[in-house]
Amino acid sequence: MPLDVSELPLVGGHPALDLVNTLERGGNSPPHDFLSDSSALLSWSVRVGMISDAEADQVDRAWHDEPAAAHAGLTAVRDIREGLHLVLLAAITDAAGDTDAAGDTDADGDTVAAGAALVGLHERWSGAAARARLVLGSSQVRLAYGTVPAMLVPDRTAEAAFDIMLTADLTRVRRCPVPEGGCGWLFLDQSRNGSRRWCRMADCGNVVKARRLTERRRAARSSPS
Repeated sequence: MPLDVSELPLVGGHPALDLVNTLERGGNSPPHDFLSDSSALLSWSVRVGMISDAEADQVDRAWHDEPAAAHAGLTAVRDIREGLHLVLLAAITDAAGDTDAAGDTDADGDTVAAGAALVGLHERWSGAAARARLVLGSSQVRLAYGTVPAMLVPDRTAEAAFDIMLTADLTRVRRCPVPEGGCGWLFLDQSRNGSRRWCRMADCGNVVKARRLTERRRAARSSPS
């Protein structure tokens, strides 16, 4: 049975990467969406620190009064998630020398899809920025996203996507290696030498190591003396 969104490990190192990981991709089974409805989205947004508990109450009331807004918010977040996934996979492909995270070499297709995704992400961010307001802080003026409760979650999501694309070192974005038995989740490699391979060593890393050990032992038992 799939984990509930409240149990989903947060391994991305950035809310935008954890967003991408809310959809399980690959494998033989159909993709599982942890953001199954607006309630799950709201719960996840609080959990990753994208909105506060008080803001979640505001959003919940706004979505309760206008169900269509809840559906639109969920659709927007899923759209941002898919667009960001395409962009980041293209970044990983480029960093790996025109070989994508699954071991394929369709770099041109990745680039075209990423370009279209960037257009969509810019449109989402533009809408969020149009609803934002300037706030005077103690040391600087900042742009506060999420002034409209019904659009608060998708606007903060657009802000997070914008932030990782413009401020993160995308050469440090990794994908838990599917060809080697990993899960395909994205994460920001913050290790000193950039050598992190697995989303979590306690999960995918140890599972793969245990399987390889079993295979070596089986091979040793079956080989001639």
